[in-house]
Amino acid sequence: MNDTPGWASPGSAPSDGQEPGASGPADPAGRPGPAQPVEQPGANPQDPGAKWSKEQPPPGQWSAPTGAPAPGQAPPPPPPGPGWGGQGAHNGPGGYGGQGGYGGGGYGGPGGYGAWGAGWGGPPPAAKPGVIPLRPLGVGEILDGAVSTMRTYWRTVLGISLTVAVVTEIVVILFQGLVLNDTASTEALNDPSATLGEVSRAMGEAMLGSVAVLLISSIGTILATALLTTVTSRAVLGRAVTTGEAWRDARPQVPRLFGLVFLLPLIAAGILLCGALPGILVAVAGADGGATAALLVLGLLGATVVVVWLMVRYSLASPALMLERQGILKSMGRSAKLVRGSWWRVFGIQLLAAIIANIVASIVVIPFALIAATLSGDGFSGFLEGTGDVGWTFLIISGIGSVIGSTITFPINAGVSVLLYIDQRIRREALDLELARAAGVQGYGATVPGATPGS
Repeated sequence: MNDTPGWASPGSAPSDGQEPGASGPADPAGRPGPAQPVEQPGANPQDPGAKWSKEQPPPGQWSAPTGAPAPGQAPPPPPPGPGWGGQGAHNGPGGYGGQGGYGGGGYGGPGGYGAWGAGWGGPPPAAKPGVIPLRPLGVGEILDGAVSTMRTYWRTVLGISLTVAVVTEIVVILFQGLVLNDTASTEALNDPSATLGEVSRAMGEAMLGSVAVLLISSIGTILATALLTTVTSRAVLGRAVTTGEAWRDARPQVPRLFGLVFLLPLIAAGILLCGALPGILVAVAGADGGATAALLVLGLLGATVVVVWLMVRYSLASPALMLERQGILKSMGRSAKLVRGSWWRVFGIQLLAAIIANIVASIVVIPFALIAATLSGDGFSGFLEGTGDVGWTFLIISGIGSVIGSTITFPINAGVSVLLYIDQRIRREALDLELARAAGVQGYGATVPGATPGS
């Protein structure tokens, strides 16, 4: 190890293996010998108090001088701040403080431990050009970053979320009111004397209608996610973006995002079908009903575990696809690589974000649903009994609540997903350095925590 400034601690032995005080080539030129008094830096050579004593404290036991100064000696500087001294601590350059000492330049000047601020105060705060600091993030910082993006750039974020939510909900209301509001199907489901064919047809229509509503809502969610991903990625750099700019940036990747979002549910459905297939085959073969049910439950339970594992593994594919301009399969591979080794952390953060978003949405949606049920058909009691008429009044009032809930939850879900993706890349690929350069942070990277001292 080279005995360079920034490595040696006070009172430590030289790193070249020589004993303290031993003469030889290792001594720097001009170093005073044992019999020579050492001048105090910056003092008057004629001043008798300006000489260091030959008797020095043993290594590792140095302490700041106390008591009154000797006659004719300058009073000591004020005590340093946190850690080993601020600027000028213990008599100027090269001492234990000041420039090149433990304070100020710290541990021997620029590039050493002095990059960590004033002495032993710990690493400096990370650069924060935008809504998050450029370092590995905690759970609270990820959630706060999503909320800060919505609060700081509220015009763009709420404009996107509100527009997508309104358009999506209008299409859903029209579809439900004009296509799904079939009283014959509703009566067949509520009529105990209905034939098996009528019940099956009614259930098929209801399921088809639910899938259509889910499809419409998914399209709106995909568009909101694509636009908000761009907004959040710019917010990390502290840069605002308009809705038009976000759309121009996200538009080339939107078709691929549609493919990704529809591919993942198909994979999940295929796995669930494979898990239920043994039970279905046993039931078709006419086996005992109890054994069939047990086999079906176990198969679905195992398939559900696999689905959850895969969905978390591919949960960062959407921001990878949008921000890295990847294809569908490559973005899934990138997500799997980023999540590897952090599955439980990613799962926990996304589960917490989903719970928070659903609670917030429920606080808004449930009151509107109760009001809608009270003002429509047979009132609230008819709604509870299933005999109420789901008419336009109910659809419009409940739709208003859904719009407000979606406007709030879209930014939270998209923001957490993007910031979690950025956090994983910071932890694995030092993305913070690239982000700092993109944000124009000067000198970032030479003094970041974890950099090798003196390198």
